[in-house]
Amino acid sequence: MDLRKLKTLIDLVSESNISELEITEADGKVRIVKSDAHPGIAQPVHHAQVPMAVPAASAPAPAAATLAVEAAPDTGHVVKSPMVGTFYRSASPGSEPFAEIGTVVKEGQAICIIEAMKIMNEIEADKAGTVRQILCENGQAVEFGQPLFIIE
Repeated sequence: MDLRKLKTLIDLVSESNISELEITEADGKVRIVKSDAHPGIAQPVHHAQVPMAVPAASAPAPAAATLAVEAAPDTGHVVKSPMVGTFYRSASPGSEPFAEIGTVVKEGQAICIIEAMKIMNEIEADKAGTVRQILCENGQAVEFGQPLFIIE
């Protein structure tokens, strides 16, 4: 399923009075359930392609919640994940990270990659500035809307 279509479905569920939506297509199945922890925000809970199941979230996910709570910014712009997937700081395991703490970035510059459904999606800075915090670990599963970076 197209990631833009998935995001649209999540937005529709979060803005409506329905609590659950399940869609089956030739290329896969999606089930979206509103979370009680965050009213009004839909969370995808299951996505499996017909030929291959999506792996379960890895153990570092609870650490991400802790990092996000500790790093609640007073100032700065928060770059959030536009999709559910796996966060990577560099293009390949041996290459340099796109951004480090203290890196000056331009608007539109790639700062990380999120892998979703075996597709590598470059995430760009939506504001120019200096990277002050990196809120995710390399290889960590991330949710839609989860804070990734703080740029000042």
